[in-house]
Amino acid sequence: MAALDRVKVLVLGDSGVGKSSLVHLLCQNQVLGNPSWTVGCSVDIRIHDYKEGTPEEKTYYIELWDVGGSVDSTTSVKSTRAVFYNLLNGIILVHDLTNKKSSQNLYRWSLEALNRDVAPTGVLVTNGDYDREQFADNQIPLLVIGTKLDQIPETKQNEVLTRTAFLAEDFNAEEINLDCTNPRYLAAGSSNAVKLSRFFDKV
Repeated sequence: MAALDRVKVLVLGDSGVGKSSLVHLLCQNQVLGNPSWTVGCSVDIRIHDYKEGTPEEKTYYIELWDVGGSVDSTTSVKSTRAVFYNLLNGIILVHDLTNKKSSQNLYRWSLEALNRDVAPTGVLVTNGDYDREQFADNQIPLLVIGTKLDQIPETKQNEVLTRTAFLAEDFNAEEINLDCTNPRYLAAGSSNAVKLSRFFDKV
């Protein structure tokens, strides 16, 4: 059998947003029973059939790099993380739908990964707006995933999802909202599964 090609996707976001649970669900199609804090980085593999069902179909290993989410912005922590940002093919930005700050911090995470050689200048977010130009020439596919959907009262879901929808727009990315403790959200044929597959095809 021919060696499978590998691609590298970073999974970024604040501590506690559910990155490890998400990666486990994506790679093992199972709920992670007892997630623990990720120190440094952990890598899991998912197999993806690119252009499935067409003559160009090709199977890839997708390495999902779950990077520890300490938002400590000290230079040492950032430069330690920078080693994970080399040669990446895609980024999944993860935020907790019940935690507004984790959504706002996605700008910082994406800039840290995409501009790893440049210290961000100026204010990233002012009055809820930020310089969209920073992502204009980005060639790396991004996907925004909101977790803990089950923890939002039904009466508030619309309000929360409307608030977070602009994130995907800002990053020029698709958006998936789910509950990592329920594999049904990524069931084959569901709109989330289709978006995920489209993202991996772009990668």
